[in-house]
Amino acid sequence: MKPEIAQKSPYAADVKAGETYYWCSCGLSKSQPFCDGSHKPTEFKPVQLTAEKTETIYLCGCKHSGNGAFCDGAHKSL
Repeated sequence: MKPEIAQKSPYAADVKAGETYYWCSCGLSKSQPFCDGSHKPTEFKPVQLTAEKTETIYLCGCKHSGNGAFCDGAHKSL
């Protein structure tokens, strides 16, 4: 099973140091790029991220990154 492509560009997400976030790996969440539980009927699981510092991070929107939750430009070849 392949994940749904939520969008063919990364999501800019503002995160706070020490906070935990769950990145949607299935592409079905209505709360992109974060998990809303839509993966439950699939084999996908959310990816837990804990922010090391307060900053803007770029999370994969196409769900095909070779760098886990983080954008690696894979969307350019889809």
